[in-house]
Amino acid sequence: MRHLLFAAAASLALAATPAAAQDLRADIAEEMPELIELYRFLHANPELSNEEHQTAAKLAGIARDLGFTVTEGVGGTGVVAMMENGPGPVLLLRADMDGLPVVEQTGLPFASTVTATAPQSGVESGVMHACGHDTHMTAWVGVAQQMVERKADWSGTLMMILQPAEETGEGAKAMLEDGLFTRFAMPTHAIAFHDAAAGPAGFIGLSTGYALANVDSVDITVRGVGGHGAYPDTTRDPIVVASRIVTALQTVVAREINPQEPAVITVGSFHAGAKHNIIPDEAELLLTVRSYSDETRAHLLSAIERIARAQAMSADIPEDRMPIVTIRDGEYTPSTYNSPELTAHAHDLFASTFGPNRVAMVPPVMGGEDFGRFYRANNDIQSLIFWVGGQPMDKWQAAGGDPAKLPSLHSPFWAPDAEAVVATATEALTTLALDILAKD
Repeated sequence: MRHLLFAAAASLALAATPAAAQDLRADIAEEMPELIELYRFLHANPELSNEEHQTAAKLAGIARDLGFTVTEGVGGTGVVAMMENGPGPVLLLRADMDGLPVVEQTGLPFASTVTATAPQSGVESGVMHACGHDTHMTAWVGVAQQMVERKADWSGTLMMILQPAEETGEGAKAMLEDGLFTRFAMPTHAIAFHDAAAGPAGFIGLSTGYALANVDSVDITVRGVGGHGAYPDTTRDPIVVASRIVTALQTVVAREINPQEPAVITVGSFHAGAKHNIIPDEAELLLTVRSYSDETRAHLLSAIERIARAQAMSADIPEDRMPIVTIRDGEYTPSTYNSPELTAHAHDLFASTFGPNRVAMVPPVMGGEDFGRFYRANNDIQSLIFWVGGQPMDKWQAAGGDPAKLPSLHSPFWAPDAEAVVATATEALTTLALDILAKD
């Protein structure tokens, strides 16, 4: 992906603007000062997952002023803005609203100084839009403005949603369970974008088929029989058992999964004991598990339980002290699937609009994104989420196109070129929306 992005960046400025896109681009340019003012407000005032009250109210007010029929409080703090404009497809266009418990260190004059206590951890922290959701919301408003101005050019229903709690994997599920597709409308199409730290500002990347992964969090409590470190023969050491589990887990992807099927098992935390000379009763492992297909996901989760039990048995752990494997279903984020037909069409449409040097097919990633739940709720929906590069061009070129040398998403230093991201995303989403909802 790095080389594809760098090749595109090297000739980004050479792409000509097609005549058909000039009017839309000019109209977006006129709105950019107002949009960037909104972006800076959103950036300076982030809210954590499921706490997006001020954000939702502000953006709901903007949508109402534009003429949308707006419903707040869907799935918690979610917002649904509907505009019916004659017969035709139903297009869902989504932006996510939540920030992250990160202390901002960008040095921007509008940097966040917000602090809050995360409900899940109970830990007070700074809050920051370190994943770029502020650019997503700003472009959402930009698209709404352009679609209202162009009502004579399209027919159908525009279903614009602001989703809470993407970072915790809860928001899309909550909105669906609150009747998103029954209270409002069943979409024929669903589109969104995400800013990207792995690409230069203004570059568009698309993946066909699986684009983002199933994400599971798994806890393993390894139980043993504790005792004095000087007399290990009188104990059943859970640290040794947990270490064997960590090692054995490495063979699951390497030896049980087809080499052409992506999968990840990462042990992110190993905690046990409190003193040098005490063998503890328990050790705790925290895992992240990634996959694309549901079949691979099921195999990985089953293998984790099998290996944990087998390693305990090999250490003669009593039956009543077998490991406890907890799959955190509430934190599960399903894989995101881009409909191949819509993806191919969008690629060609974007290439003709922005020029082929700004658009490319890119590999899928193992990150998670709950946008995929909308497609999973109804596989007849044509669904697409695409990337818009956010790295400032001067920094990208100075780094030689190597994203490892630059701040990533979720970094306290993430400061995308907001003007390029918002302008590109607004134009791309509006262009695709007008195409999907084009009059016969």
